[in-house]
Amino acid sequence: MRLRNKVAIVTGAASGIGKAAAALFRAEGATVVAADRTEAEGVVAADAGSEGDVRSLVDRAVADHGGLDVFFANAGISGGLASLFEQSPEDWQEILRVNLIGPFLAIKHAAPAMKARGGGSIVCTASVAGIRAGAGGPAYSASKAGVINLVKVAATQLAGADIRVNAICPGLIETGMTRGIYDNARAAGREDMIGHLNPMKRGGVPDEIARAALYLASDESRYVNGHALVVDGGLSASHPFYRQEYGRTSF
Repeated sequence: MRLRNKVAIVTGAASGIGKAAAALFRAEGATVVAADRTEAEGVVAADAGSEGDVRSLVDRAVADHGGLDVFFANAGISGGLASLFEQSPEDWQEILRVNLIGPFLAIKHAAPAMKARGGGSIVCTASVAGIRAGAGGPAYSASKAGVINLVKVAATQLAGADIRVNAICPGLIETGMTRGIYDNARAAGREDMIGHLNPMKRGGVPDEIARAALYLASDESRYVNGHALVVDGGLSASHPFYRQEYGRTSF
């Protein structure tokens, strides 16, 4: 019951990481306002990149449940893997609107409600694509790099309010966003190659990211602030490598 008596908002909660996090937060004692642009049972319709919708989510949490302690700004879109020369300014505007402006709006509107509560935790979903090239399209990667720096700036600007702001950087996780990668690999009989570039030799599942979000949302991480927590099976610990199967290079 690590979130006992806490009120949490989770965006992108209709599927994948957000759905897993909303369920886990509830299991750990939180009252959860789950939100998504996609209609789903028990999910409030909201666009994470719309200021009016984000403000309404916070107002709803305060009015219906007495306050806000946790905001998991998880909603995001990939925008595909088109190159810089194939994307339009409109593509970039929409990806940045959801992936980067969305977390900004979460911080902007959650912080005052959390301050009134005496503190809180804001968690934003970034990506290993925001750390280095090769894990996502140009606009997606740029948006996630922005999220990583956004939480650092927000943590400093909320100094003294006892409101922590952190990010999670997932690696390859099987969600709706990555379904094409998994489906193509399985259709080609190469499912064993999924995640083969990280030391864990596999892709991740939404619950593994949800548990990282739970840690950052809970008081267990009360001295973690302005940090980007990488959860990628070790992918970003090294450049992609080929493991030799002989001699001392094999474990």
